[in-house]
Amino acid sequence: MTELSPLIAGIQQIGIGNRDVHATWRWYREHLGFDVPVFEEAAQAKLMLPYTGGQPRSRHAVLALNMRGGGGLEIWQYTCRTPQPADFQPLVGDLGIYIMKIKSADVPATHCFLMKKGAEVLGEITKNPGGQQHFFLNDPYGNLIEVVEGNSWFTHNQRTTMGGVYGCTIGVSDLDKSLHFYKNILGCDTVVFDETDQFEDLACLPGGESKVRRVLLRHSRPRQGAFSKLLGDSEIELIEVKDRQSRKIFQDRYWGDLGYIHLCFDITGMPAMKNLCEANGYPFTVDSDNSFDMGEAAGRFSYVEDPDGTLIEFVETHKLPILKKIGWYLDLRKREPGKALPDWMLKAMGLNRVK
Repeated sequence: MTELSPLIAGIQQIGIGNRDVHATWRWYREHLGFDVPVFEEAAQAKLMLPYTGGQPRSRHAVLALNMRGGGGLEIWQYTCRTPQPADFQPLVGDLGIYIMKIKSADVPATHCFLMKKGAEVLGEITKNPGGQQHFFLNDPYGNLIEVVEGNSWFTHNQRTTMGGVYGCTIGVSDLDKSLHFYKNILGCDTVVFDETDQFEDLACLPGGESKVRRVLLRHSRPRQGAFSKLLGDSEIELIEVKDRQSRKIFQDRYWGDLGYIHLCFDITGMPAMKNLCEANGYPFTVDSDNSFDMGEAAGRFSYVEDPDGTLIEFVETHKLPILKKIGWYLDLRKREPGKALPDWMLKAMGLNRVK
């Protein structure tokens, strides 16, 4: 690993601001299989002052995984204030994380399962311009979710056809400018499609009738790092609206308010990532510098903004619980950078499952 070559293991999690962390996690456990907690902690967010009104804010957070593979969810609730919704209906192409992507090994089976569970499924199964089967739904709190075909799996089981977070759809104001960020910083250098039109598969979404430019990105190089096998491949879709003025989804709100608050990548080599971001004109806006401690997990985290201010988090994990019941924690600082953890060790995390 050279100085300017940080390693990205994959999408670690998407943060969801909500009013009730336990009710939200229960829904995601029962409907989407996020039933393995990595940590649960109540504490103050002391370092996010640029995004929390200049004051530390108390919060309760849970990081949960789906062991079929993919990123996790950081379910995040203010405990010192009432989290605020957007004061308008966000539309396709509005600026920020608009849709979370969840991968499925069998999209029709997942659609059927969620319909039977009474989830708010939006329309039927369609295909995107790249030929992927997909459909959309709302969680009970108004967050849009897209279920898409995935082909990167860590484990196979009969309990669910769904895996974890596969990526997200982000609204941008200048797609060419945003491509520079997502390609050069995050390594999303493969363009699956780049089309401008009105899209039938978006018609079921608020603002889905708009004319938009739409680009789907993936990464050409395999992800590397301790958790790369678990986190798997990912994709990011960027949308620029062409026939109306886009609005910032988190305008005049705090990080941690209701909705998708950040997209987080698990990395190795935080100093190298800092140098890479600065060299490309995207300096860290938050940096825990040495280490943060969340009780059951520890590491170093940082944030950058994409060209429209969407928050991207990087986490370099130092300590992680493998099997909490016997006090088994892993110190990742002693491992070779880029080396994936053995499958049996990652699977042991599944023994923490909440049923």
